[in-house]
Amino acid sequence: MKPSPTSPILQVQNLHFAYPDQPALANGWSATVGEGVTLLYGDTGSGKSTLLRVLAGQQPASAGQLRVAGVALDAEPEAYRRQVFFCEPAAEAFDPLSVQACTALLGEGDGGFDKAEWQHLVEAFSLTPHLEKQMFMLSTGSRRKVGLAAALASGRPVVLLDDPVGALDARSIHGLWQAIERRMAQPGRAVVVASSERITEVPLAACIELPLG
Repeated sequence: MKPSPTSPILQVQNLHFAYPDQPALANGWSATVGEGVTLLYGDTGSGKSTLLRVLAGQQPASAGQLRVAGVALDAEPEAYRRQVFFCEPAAEAFDPLSVQACTALLGEGDGGFDKAEWQHLVEAFSLTPHLEKQMFMLSTGSRRKVGLAAALASGRPVVLLDDPVGALDARSIHGLWQAIERRMAQPGRAVVVASSERITEVPLAACIELPLG
């Protein structure tokens, strides 16, 4: 990983993670993520989604320390998770919720949530006709858009995006990169994008490649 030229927002120290009877995804891995966009790059099945869950504090590691904006996961787990936005919109737990209710749930505890940016993204992603629909009624692409709109309107310092362009139409992909650029213009914000493709649409602050060295 290239060193970040900005102050670290997300710090990873001596992280160890492996599923039982599987090769280690991380074995003493340390890194820092600063402002801007960091690409988490690897082939399909290389562990990108799992690593995002670990960084979000949703998947426990066997050892190591994670810290966001000075808050350590092991010491203050709930406070840590409030600093990081990560969601998997295909999760069944969202199925009975309307798009509005799902967004409210994802924005819970987020004092910096930007309602104007969310509204802008709803329009850019063509979500307006779907706001009162339950999530199970939406296509895969529309479910993904709901999560992306909430993520990119979030006031949390770290946003983790898992293959954000998957199942999106061209207009929505354009709106996505524009929203990421707007977020990059704000100080103290980091976006980690997991992808099996290289990113050329926005400048990168750093790149993490899987498998981890």
